Amino acid sequence: MSHTELIRALPKAELHVHIEGTFEPELMFEIAQRNQIDIPYKSVEEVRQAYNFHNLQSFLDIYYAGANVLIHEEDFYDLAWAYFKKCAEDHVVHTEIFFDPQTHTDRGIAFETVLNGLQRACNDAKTKLGISSYLIMCFLRHLSEEAALKTLEQALPYKNQIIAVGLDSSEVGHPPAKFTRVFAKAREAGFLVVAHAGEEGPPEYVWEALDLLKVNRIDHGVRSEEDPVLMQRLIQEKMPLTVCPLSNLKLCVVDDMQQHNIHRLLQQGVKVTVNSDDPSYFGGYMNDNFFAIQKALNLSEAELKQLAINSFEAAFIDNTEKQSWIKKIQAL
Repeated sequence: MSHTELIRALPKAELHVHIEGTFEPELMFEIAQRNQIDIPYKSVEEVRQAYNFHNLQSFLDIYYAGANVLIHEEDFYDLAWAYFKKCAEDHVVHTEIFFDPQTHTDRGIAFETVLNGLQRACNDAKTKLGISSYLIMCFLRHLSEEAALKTLEQALPYKNQIIAVGLDSSEVGHPPAKFTRVFAKAREAGFLVVAHAGEEGPPEYVWEALDLLKVNRIDHGVRSEEDPVLMQRLIQEKMPLTVCPLSNLKLCVVDDMQQHNIHRLLQQGVKVTVNSDDPSYFGGYMNDNFFAIQKALNLSEAELKQLAINSFEAAFIDNTEKQSWIKKIQAL
């Protein structure tokens, strides 16, 4: 089969997607009208035009403005359900979804409203689409560690619905070290831990995520290549990197997809995975990211399969399930 056909056929796990970043303009406009929320856009097309931004901060400004229309449990359900339908189209069979409770609780939305809507969509995705999923609660790093500790306390009664905690939002100036205590408490409570590091921030942030936060995965991590010693550690420890190619291009982490280092990282033995990050804002879901790197970097059939295999090896599912999906990939 062609590379395009292979990409479509590959079962995949998505490990780096922000549910608030899957908010398509049509749905944002629909929910804003339903909830009678004033947004500074008169049409879906105006919303779409607002999605043209130039760096991480200008993206985040729009991202948080869009989140303001999410008020009711049904809104969060609709947001997640729309994403799961995209997963079904792209043969994403397992996904581990980030959500940002502080984006909503700081607006007066109850923690359980957010979680219940997302969880109901996860349940329906399993029964109706055959897609398994976990929820990962992220702390906003531009806020204080005290605020994160408060959010962790809010999450404890729902421990059985949240598999891990993460760290996202504005990276530069907010190193992982800032959140050492909250991550220690999260690990003590039994959560797995992940963190964004080495996207806009330097390799030192990746070291901190490993040594201070003791993460199970690094989200992004593409700047790790600047530190040869760090690279050897990532390879030796088989530490997964959840790489988001179209996001890196849109946010000017790379100027051209042909400059992206995901192929070099893969060739050197780093456990890189492909993910969509904030797909409604960055111009593509899972398969779009695969198509983009295949076209720009001329990946082989074996390399495309390895990226899909890596996604399951890095996922928080049990080994039996991992091996089942890996065998299906190898059989293609």
